[in-house]
Amino acid sequence: MDRSHYPLQQIRNIGFIAHIDAGKTTLSERILFYSGFTHQMGNVDAGNTVTDWMEQERERGITIVSAAISTSWRQHQLNIIDTPGHIDFTAEVERALRILDGGVVLIDAVKGIEPQSETVWHQAELHHVPRLCFINKMDRTGADFEASLDSFRQRLNSEPLPIQLPIQDEQGFHGVIDLVGQRALYWQDALGSEMITTAVPELMQAACDNARTALIERVAEEDETLLERYLANQSITEAELKAAIRRGTLANRLFPLLCGACLRNLGVQPLLDAIVDYLPSPADIGEVEGTHPKQNERIRLPASSDAPLAALVFKVVSDSYAGHMAYVRVYSGTLKAGQKVWIPGRQREARIGRMVRVYADRRENIDEIPAGEIDAIVGLKGAFTGDTLCDPKHPILLETIEFPEPVVNIALEPATPKDRDAISQALANLAEEDPTFHVHTDEDTGQTLLSGMGELHLEVLVNRLQREHSVAVRTGRPKVSYKETIVEPIKGIRGRLIHQSGGHGQYGDVTLDVQPGERGSGVQFQSRIKGGLIPNEFIPAVEKGIRDGVSCGLIGGHDITDISVALVSGSSHEVDSSEQAFRSAATIALNRAIHEAGPRLLEPIFKLEVSLPDDNLGDLLGLLAQIRCRVEDTRGTSSRLQTVRGLVPLAEMFGFATRLRSLSHGRGLFSMRFDHFALVPISVQQQLEPLL
Repeated sequence: MDRSHYPLQQIRNIGFIAHIDAGKTTLSERILFYSGFTHQMGNVDAGNTVTDWMEQERERGITIVSAAISTSWRQHQLNIIDTPGHIDFTAEVERALRILDGGVVLIDAVKGIEPQSETVWHQAELHHVPRLCFINKMDRTGADFEASLDSFRQRLNSEPLPIQLPIQDEQGFHGVIDLVGQRALYWQDALGSEMITTAVPELMQAACDNARTALIERVAEEDETLLERYLANQSITEAELKAAIRRGTLANRLFPLLCGACLRNLGVQPLLDAIVDYLPSPADIGEVEGTHPKQNERIRLPASSDAPLAALVFKVVSDSYAGHMAYVRVYSGTLKAGQKVWIPGRQREARIGRMVRVYADRRENIDEIPAGEIDAIVGLKGAFTGDTLCDPKHPILLETIEFPEPVVNIALEPATPKDRDAISQALANLAEEDPTFHVHTDEDTGQTLLSGMGELHLEVLVNRLQREHSVAVRTGRPKVSYKETIVEPIKGIRGRLIHQSGGHGQYGDVTLDVQPGERGSGVQFQSRIKGGLIPNEFIPAVEKGIRDGVSCGLIGGHDITDISVALVSGSSHEVDSSEQAFRSAATIALNRAIHEAGPRLLEPIFKLEVSLPDDNLGDLLGLLAQIRCRVEDTRGTSSRLQTVRGLVPLAEMFGFATRLRSLSHGRGLFSMRFDHFALVPISVQQQLEPLL
């Protein structure tokens, strides 16, 4: 496929985002088949999908890493990213949303909006990503189109815009009614390749008319052009309605909703049409905004291949064949092989070597990456996730990508002495790829500790160590990654480092006020020094000393967070004072302040959602009470299921899956996602302290 044939207006950079098992990968496989990219549909259960190409993905039947695929539809280029649905791999979703222009949110027709769908929806809102919605699995027993719409309204606090109605009866799901074009769409062959268009069935004509009137009224509320025609009682053409829906979608005021059954090959082609008709091109997104790396001025560059270069590295992988490979989205200008680029965040220059177009696990060499494109650079050393690439003569720094902190730890050691040398480099490669995976050493025990987003996340990473890097390891049991803080203010705490025994010595003297901060505020520092008690050149060293001190708490060596530290007094020596002396004095003062204030543990709290039959609700509520879960909501469904939502400490969730399976006889399901850190109750902290 030659990308030079597609102007910027005919490119769609989109992602499929939803809860695990909503059908994202199945949809991707159908799109590749119908667009002519593949000649056989892959199947998740059969383990032969294009996008889930990693061995573990095919074994587990889930997406672990986001995969990029490119294809075409109706003379438009579609760059599609299939993202994971499991909360443990949220980094893959976050970086995809950062560089996508539009998204397709999949909804399970039986389950409605699930927790990870809710999380992803709010992530997309933060990035202002226009979205289409697709209710999948309409062929399943218990599928309910109207209930899915209600779930959408209640859990996403948004109003969907149905542009289709399902055609279904007691025998099942047969097709859809296109409300915009006022026609019925059916698929009669098993592969769903031939879409048949007919008149709306007589039995559904009234429902179609009512739904189309509601559609026009809803769109007219957001579009003045359409509103004038509607109020004048003028007929509205299909083209006019499509144009108005597109304007509302690009403005994030309308969310067109379609339906189908991907596994049975029903409804995919209209979704492809909707992607082309309603989601934005890079030209619609317009200018990219950044800052000057030194002058901190706002800079805007047009979405044009002729403008100065501005590109973002959104993913780094260590490929067994290609080596270090950086995925980039070019917002402005053109990346060319052999070109020199500036990496402002790291203050270094790099030369672009080989570039490739990526089709999941396949590669195709290319000579350039123009504005609006998503491709990969091979061998770009020194560039990491979130880095900007720009023209050295026109420096610009784009907004980077923020990732959540890991919440689960495991200890790891090589299985044999020969694996010891290889393990460090292998871990470094994995940490480079995954910003939510951290590696550090316990100073007391010397153990290597891995930190990640959950048990599955760490299990997958350890498996990759063994398979991809041929390193045999042993691991300990997963442990919660706690933090430490204080709940009472403490004032006037002095820290001194004085060594004066003739000659050049060391002299640092600081006094700190420390008080609790807002949850999630991190560590805040300010200087209230007046009258030159401490020379200005030593103030940054004091802040560095405080940053040193918060890296190792007093209870279990956990990071200290959510505190506000003020430098209020001190003294200096005109000869013996140094940056290192003040840095050490600040660390001493902070440790004393934390000790006197009485440190408290903070634990990660997760949103938990459990679904199980009515008969088991009482047993579940009893179990939740045992694990310190605060139940927020309990709802029944039409299929005799109960859904319970609440907040639970991560520490209580180890082994929960086994207990839930036992009490529900294997019929209970649960999902969870990180929500916030909260104080550990004193009684629980006292039990934990001897173990930390």
